[in-house]
Amino acid sequence: MTTIRVINPNTTVSMTAAIGACAAAVAGPEAVVEAVSPVAGPVSLESQVDDALAVPGMLARVAEGEAAGVDGYVIACFGDPGLAAARELAAGPVVGIAEAAMRTAAYLGRRFSIVTTLARTVPHIEELAVSYGLERQCAGVHASGIAVVDLETDPLAREKIAEFAEAALVADRSDVIVLGCAGMTEFTAWLAERLGVPVVDGVAAATATVAGLLRQGLRTSKRGEFAVPGAKPFTGTLAAIEPRALLAR
Repeated sequence: MTTIRVINPNTTVSMTAAIGACAAAVAGPEAVVEAVSPVAGPVSLESQVDDALAVPGMLARVAEGEAAGVDGYVIACFGDPGLAAARELAAGPVVGIAEAAMRTAAYLGRRFSIVTTLARTVPHIEELAVSYGLERQCAGVHASGIAVVDLETDPLAREKIAEFAEAALVADRSDVIVLGCAGMTEFTAWLAERLGVPVVDGVAAATATVAGLLRQGLRTSKRGEFAVPGAKPFTGTLAAIEPRALLAR
């Protein structure tokens, strides 16, 4: 059996549970899924500051996983925060849900549209599409205006996301919808049936990707950039999360 640790970088426990259920449904019988959140951090990630403050706690969860023998990791936030840093710490594969969702969508149609939460997140998602070499396939990123935590509590959230997705398909002349937040994972099947097109949830896509890499016996290369960082002093509150100190626990 292999173990896949799915890390929700925010601290909303109910969202972590939903993410874990989605991941377990696609991981396959040979994989055990652990869904975890940082001990401390923001309840949702909706800004660059949120992302930055969530990363130390997320990396601590990666380091704990290494000590426990975890085989691979999913970073379950659509901004893919701390993805490269997590790959430095982890021996096994680490996949972010934005990258996995976009690459999966590119297999399913010529162009895809992303429906996300707040407008301020759109430039970062567009930048990710460019960095992953998928800007030509990404036909548009559309903000629903729904805050991350409201995806669980607003009774109209699912309907609003559907309306934005329908409009995006027309405006972008796209073939596939990508859900631009891990908090939308429970909408996937309902939306696909309503829209009549593939709807890609990044949690499922990233978990399936990690599981596939592990089945092939593939791990993160430690030859270059993703080698474990060298030891150096860290001061103040960051002393407790110095990379080699984390891995030594």
